[in-house]
Amino acid sequence: MSDAGFRTVKASQVILKELMVPSYANFGGKVHGGVILSLMDKIAYTCAASHCKGYSVTASVDSVDFMNPVEVGDLLTLYASVNYVGSSSMEVGIKVELENFREGTVKHTNTSYFTMVALSEETRKPVKVAGLLLEDEDEIRRFVMGKLRKRLRRAHQQEIDDIGAALKISQAMVELEGENCRYPGVRHLPL
Repeated sequence: MSDAGFRTVKASQVILKELMVPSYANFGGKVHGGVILSLMDKIAYTCAASHCKGYSVTASVDSVDFMNPVEVGDLLTLYASVNYVGSSSMEVGIKVELENFREGTVKHTNTSYFTMVALSEETRKPVKVAGLLLEDEDEIRRFVMGKLRKRLRRAHQQEIDDIGAALKISQAMVELEGENCRYPGVRHLPL
């Protein structure tokens, strides 16, 4: 295949900056995590759509751990890059930083990976995406790690499905012992 079926990572990288305003605050006075997630989804879509030159949807999001609180008045900067592509899916890595002007500090708030799927605008069925033209060792590492994360997600989901399918009510009742729950209408079954 010629390089025409491939795009560089840099060709679809996106940076989004947004000032955190009072309407974004939660009851604790910090910026709502949902506001940050919405911005992350927006930049993931922009990056994926730029790579696939079309419509894409969010298929999954890896964990989002907020390492530093975001305050009203902070400038949030989101960096997005396509790390890995499959047939119709793309992993978009997102790094989020905050800049506090008053203190003159920059802090990393979170990193997350969004799986985006390219869809036909007419049929809404998955369509093939261009491959990635990897230009340096960092891009190679990110591609390999994206492939590994995809494999681990699938294996983890299969493991959960297998456990759920094999779970018996007597085992479930044992799992409930010592947990913060009640089941008053459920008859306790002998183990």
